[in-house]
Amino acid sequence: MSSGIQLVALWLRKAKSAVVFTGAGISTESGIPDFRSPGGVWTKYRTVYFDEFCQSAEARHEYWFQKSEAHTEFAAAAPNVGHRTLAKWEASGRIRGVITQNIDGLHQISGSKDVLELHGTAREVNCLDCDARFPVDPFVEQFRATNEVPLCPECGDGRLKHATVSFGQSLPEKDFERAHQWCQAADLVISVGSSLVVYPAAGLPELAKRNGAKLVIINRDETGLDSMADMLIDGSCGEALAAIDAAL
Repeated sequence: MSSGIQLVALWLRKAKSAVVFTGAGISTESGIPDFRSPGGVWTKYRTVYFDEFCQSAEARHEYWFQKSEAHTEFAAAAPNVGHRTLAKWEASGRIRGVITQNIDGLHQISGSKDVLELHGTAREVNCLDCDARFPVDPFVEQFRATNEVPLCPECGDGRLKHATVSFGQSLPEKDFERAHQWCQAADLVISVGSSLVVYPAAGLPELAKRNGAKLVIINRDETGLDSMADMLIDGSCGEALAAIDAAL
Protein backbone atom coordinates (compact mmCIF):
# COMPACT_ATOMS: atom_id res chain seq x y z
CA MET A 1 0.00 0.00 0.00
CA SER A 2 2.90 2.38 0.78
CA SER A 3 4.20 2.45 -2.79
CA GLY A 4 0.66 2.99 -4.08
CA ILE A 5 0.15 5.91 -1.70
CA GLN A 6 3.40 7.48 -2.87
CA LEU A 7 2.41 7.13 -6.52
CA VAL A 8 -1.03 8.65 -5.98
CA ALA A 9 0.59 11.55 -4.12
CA LEU A 10 2.89 12.07 -7.11
CA TRP A 11 -0.08 12.06 -9.50
CA LEU A 12 -1.91 14.55 -7.28
CA ARG A 13 1.10 16.88 -7.14
CA LYS A 14 1.34 16.87 -10.93
CA ALA A 15 -2.40 17.04 -11.70
CA LYS A 16 -3.72 20.17 -13.34
CA SER A 17 -7.40 19.29 -12.83
CA ALA A 18 -8.01 16.71 -10.10
CA VAL A 19 -11.51 15.78 -8.93
CA VAL A 20 -12.62 13.64 -5.99
CA PHE A 21 -15.78 11.50 -6.18
CA THR A 22 -17.16 10.26 -2.85
CA GLY A 23 -19.69 7.68 -1.73
CA ALA A 24 -21.08 6.21 1.47
CA GLY A 25 -17.77 4.67 2.57
CA ILE A 26 -16.28 7.99 3.64
CA SER A 27 -19.33 8.79 5.77
CA THR A 28 -19.64 5.40 7.46
CA GLU A 29 -16.35 6.31 9.11
CA SER A 30 -18.26 9.20 10.74
CA GLY A 31 -20.89 6.80 12.06
CA ILE A 32 -23.49 7.25 9.32
CA PRO A 33 -24.79 3.80 8.28
CA ASP A 34 -24.77 2.79 4.64
CA PHE A 35 -28.46 2.48 3.74
CA ARG A 36 -27.74 -0.76 1.88
CA SER A 37 -25.90 -2.45 4.76
CA PRO A 38 -27.64 -5.00 7.03
CA GLY A 39 -29.86 -3.05 9.39
CA GLY A 40 -29.82 0.02 7.15
CA VAL A 41 -33.03 1.88 6.40
CA TRP A 42 -33.37 0.31 2.93
CA THR A 43 -33.22 -3.20 4.42
CA LYS A 44 -35.85 -2.51 7.09
CA TYR A 45 -38.52 -0.56 5.21
CA ARG A 46 -40.16 -0.51 1.84
CA THR A 47 -38.99 2.00 -0.75
CA VAL A 48 -41.18 5.08 -1.20
CA TYR A 49 -40.87 6.10 -4.84
CA PHE A 50 -41.06 9.72 -5.89
CA ASP A 51 -44.31 9.38 -7.84
CA GLU A 52 -45.91 7.64 -4.88
CA PHE A 53 -44.73 10.38 -2.53
CA CYS A 54 -46.30 13.01 -4.79
CA GLN A 55 -49.63 11.24 -5.11
CA SER A 56 -50.28 9.56 -1.75
CA ALA A 57 -50.66 11.06 1.74
CA GLU A 58 -50.03 7.58 3.19
CA ALA A 59 -46.76 7.30 1.26
CA ARG A 60 -45.67 10.75 2.47
CA HIS A 61 -46.24 9.65 6.05
CA GLU A 62 -44.20 6.49 5.52
CA TYR A 63 -41.43 8.58 3.93
CA TRP A 64 -41.31 11.02 6.84
CA PHE A 65 -41.30 8.15 9.34
CA GLN A 66 -38.25 6.60 7.67
CA LYS A 67 -36.41 9.90 7.29
CA SER A 68 -37.08 10.86 10.90
CA GLU A 69 -35.61 7.57 12.11
CA ALA A 70 -32.47 8.01 9.99
CA HIS A 71 -32.09 11.63 11.09
CA THR A 72 -30.78 10.82 14.59
CA GLU A 73 -27.47 9.25 13.54
CA PHE A 74 -27.12 11.65 10.64
CA ALA A 75 -27.55 14.78 12.78
CA ALA A 76 -24.99 13.63 15.35
CA ALA A 77 -22.28 12.82 12.80
CA ALA A 78 -19.15 14.95 12.41
CA PRO A 79 -16.59 15.08 9.59
CA ASN A 80 -13.67 12.68 9.85
CA VAL A 81 -10.06 12.93 8.73
CA GLY A 82 -11.07 12.02 5.18
CA HIS A 83 -13.50 14.93 4.88
CA ARG A 84 -10.98 17.31 6.45
CA THR A 85 -8.21 16.18 4.11
CA LEU A 86 -10.35 16.84 1.04
CA ALA A 87 -11.27 20.30 2.36
CA LYS A 88 -7.55 21.00 2.84
CA TRP A 89 -6.77 19.88 -0.71
CA GLU A 90 -9.45 22.12 -2.17
CA ALA A 91 -8.26 25.12 -0.15
CA SER A 92 -4.69 24.59 -1.35
CA GLY A 93 -5.74 24.10 -4.99
CA ARG A 94 -4.84 20.40 -5.13
CA ILE A 95 -8.35 19.47 -6.29
CA ARG A 96 -11.04 21.31 -8.22
CA GLY A 97 -13.74 20.17 -5.81
CA VAL A 98 -15.78 17.19 -4.63
CA ILE A 99 -18.53 15.33 -6.44
CA THR A 100 -20.51 13.34 -3.89
CA GLN A 101 -23.29 10.77 -3.81
CA ASN A 102 -23.73 11.50 -0.10
CA ILE A 103 -26.56 13.56 1.35
CA ASP A 104 -25.08 14.28 4.79
CA GLY A 105 -23.38 17.64 4.16
CA LEU A 106 -20.21 16.57 5.97
CA HIS A 107 -17.98 17.84 3.17
CA GLN A 108 -19.34 21.36 3.62
CA ILE A 109 -19.14 21.15 7.41
CA SER A 110 -15.47 20.18 7.10
CA GLY A 111 -14.78 23.29 5.01
CA SER A 112 -15.15 22.16 1.40
CA LYS A 113 -16.62 24.97 -0.70
CA ASP A 114 -17.25 23.50 -4.16
CA VAL A 115 -19.32 20.36 -3.54
CA LEU A 116 -21.65 18.91 -6.17
CA GLU A 117 -24.33 16.90 -4.35
CA LEU A 118 -25.63 14.50 -7.00
CA HIS A 119 -28.27 13.04 -4.69
CA GLY A 120 -29.19 16.27 -2.92
CA THR A 121 -28.95 17.08 0.79
CA ALA A 122 -30.78 15.75 3.83
CA ARG A 123 -29.98 18.92 5.76
CA GLU A 124 -32.82 20.80 4.05
CA VAL A 125 -36.41 20.21 3.02
CA ASN A 126 -37.85 21.42 -0.24
CA CYS A 127 -41.46 22.27 -1.07
CA LEU A 128 -42.48 20.47 -4.24
CA ASP A 129 -45.22 23.03 -4.86
CA CYS A 130 -43.56 26.44 -4.33
CA ASP A 131 -39.88 25.38 -4.30
CA ALA A 132 -39.15 27.03 -0.92
CA ARG A 133 -36.31 25.46 1.10
CA PHE A 134 -35.82 25.28 4.86
CA PRO A 135 -33.44 23.66 7.38
CA VAL A 136 -34.68 20.14 8.12
CA ASP A 137 -34.40 19.90 11.92
CA PRO A 138 -37.56 21.78 12.96
CA PHE A 139 -39.71 19.71 10.60
CA VAL A 140 -38.30 16.40 11.84
CA GLU A 141 -39.01 17.54 15.40
CA GLN A 142 -42.54 18.54 14.36
CA PHE A 143 -43.20 15.14 12.77
CA ARG A 144 -41.91 13.29 15.82
CA ALA A 145 -44.08 15.38 18.13
CA THR A 146 -47.31 15.18 16.13
CA ASN A 147 -46.90 12.09 13.88
CA GLU A 148 -48.26 14.29 11.10
CA VAL A 149 -46.48 15.17 7.87
CA PRO A 150 -45.46 18.84 8.02
CA LEU A 151 -46.73 21.26 5.39
CA CYS A 152 -44.85 24.12 3.77
CA PRO A 153 -45.01 27.29 5.91
CA GLU A 154 -44.33 29.42 2.83
CA CYS A 155 -47.31 28.45 0.64
CA GLY A 156 -49.45 26.95 3.39
CA ASP A 157 -50.16 23.41 2.23
CA GLY A 158 -47.27 22.45 -0.05
CA ARG A 159 -45.73 18.98 0.03
CA LEU A 160 -42.45 19.11 1.96
CA LYS A 161 -39.80 16.56 1.09
CA HIS A 162 -36.17 16.25 2.08
CA ALA A 163 -34.03 17.91 -0.60
CA THR A 164 -32.67 14.52 -1.62
CA VAL A 165 -33.17 12.48 -4.76
CA SER A 166 -35.70 9.69 -4.25
CA PHE A 167 -36.09 6.61 -6.42
CA GLY A 168 -37.72 7.70 -9.66
CA GLN A 169 -36.70 11.34 -9.21
CA SER A 170 -34.27 13.07 -11.56
CA LEU A 171 -30.80 14.10 -10.43
CA PRO A 172 -30.29 17.86 -9.91
CA GLU A 173 -29.60 18.96 -13.46
CA LYS A 174 -27.23 21.84 -12.73
CA ASP A 175 -24.95 19.85 -10.39
CA PHE A 176 -24.88 16.82 -12.67
CA GLU A 177 -24.00 19.01 -15.69
CA ARG A 178 -21.12 20.63 -13.77
CA ALA A 179 -19.90 17.22 -12.57
CA HIS A 180 -19.94 16.03 -16.18
CA GLN A 181 -17.83 19.04 -17.21
CA TRP A 182 -15.37 18.51 -14.36
CA CYS A 183 -14.86 14.86 -15.30
CA GLN A 184 -14.45 15.60 -18.98
CA ALA A 185 -11.66 18.04 -18.14
CA ALA A 186 -10.04 16.03 -15.33
CA ASP A 187 -6.60 14.47 -15.56
CA LEU A 188 -7.01 12.67 -12.21
CA VAL A 189 -10.11 11.33 -10.46
CA ILE A 190 -9.94 9.83 -6.97
CA SER A 191 -13.03 7.79 -6.08
CA VAL A 192 -13.42 7.41 -2.32
CA GLY A 193 -15.84 5.04 -0.58
CA SER A 194 -18.13 4.35 -3.52
CA SER A 195 -19.18 0.97 -4.89
CA LEU A 196 -19.42 2.67 -8.31
CA VAL A 197 -22.51 0.70 -9.27
CA VAL A 198 -25.24 3.36 -8.93
CA TYR A 199 -25.75 5.07 -12.29
CA PRO A 200 -25.75 7.66 -13.72
CA ALA A 201 -23.50 8.98 -10.91
CA ALA A 202 -21.00 6.11 -11.21
CA GLY A 203 -20.61 6.91 -14.89
CA LEU A 204 -18.73 10.11 -14.03
CA PRO A 205 -15.40 8.52 -12.97
CA GLU A 206 -15.77 6.21 -15.97
CA LEU A 207 -16.21 9.26 -18.23
CA ALA A 208 -13.05 10.82 -16.83
CA LYS A 209 -11.06 7.64 -17.38
CA ARG A 210 -12.28 7.31 -20.97
CA ASN A 211 -11.20 10.93 -21.55
CA GLY A 212 -7.63 10.18 -20.45
CA ALA A 213 -7.69 10.80 -16.70
CA LYS A 214 -5.96 8.53 -14.21
CA LEU A 215 -8.49 6.76 -11.97
CA VAL A 216 -7.69 5.98 -8.33
CA ILE A 217 -10.20 3.93 -6.32
CA ILE A 218 -10.10 3.88 -2.50
CA ASN A 219 -12.63 1.44 -1.07
CA ARG A 220 -12.89 -1.48 1.33
CA ASP A 221 -14.70 -3.69 -1.18
CA GLU A 222 -14.60 -4.37 -4.90
CA THR A 223 -16.24 -1.77 -7.12
CA GLY A 224 -17.84 -1.74 -10.52
CA LEU A 225 -14.83 0.03 -12.07
CA ASP A 226 -11.91 -1.87 -10.52
CA SER A 227 -10.85 -3.21 -13.91
CA MET A 228 -10.44 0.37 -15.22
CA ALA A 229 -8.49 1.75 -12.25
CA ASP A 230 -4.87 2.87 -12.45
CA MET A 231 -4.56 2.33 -8.70
CA LEU A 232 -6.67 0.39 -6.19
CA ILE A 233 -6.28 1.12 -2.47
CA ASP A 234 -8.16 -1.30 -0.22
CA GLY A 235 -8.84 0.04 3.27
CA SER A 236 -10.09 2.92 5.34
CA CYS A 237 -10.97 6.00 3.31
CA GLY A 238 -9.80 8.42 5.97
CA GLU A 239 -6.53 6.62 6.63
CA ALA A 240 -5.73 6.38 2.91
CA LEU A 241 -6.45 10.06 2.26
CA ALA A 242 -4.41 11.12 5.29
CA ALA A 243 -1.51 8.93 4.10
CA ILE A 244 -1.63 10.49 0.61
CA ASP A 245 -1.68 13.94 2.21
CA ALA A 246 1.37 13.10 4.33
CA ALA A 247 3.21 11.99 1.18
CA LEU A 248 2.51 15.20 -0.75
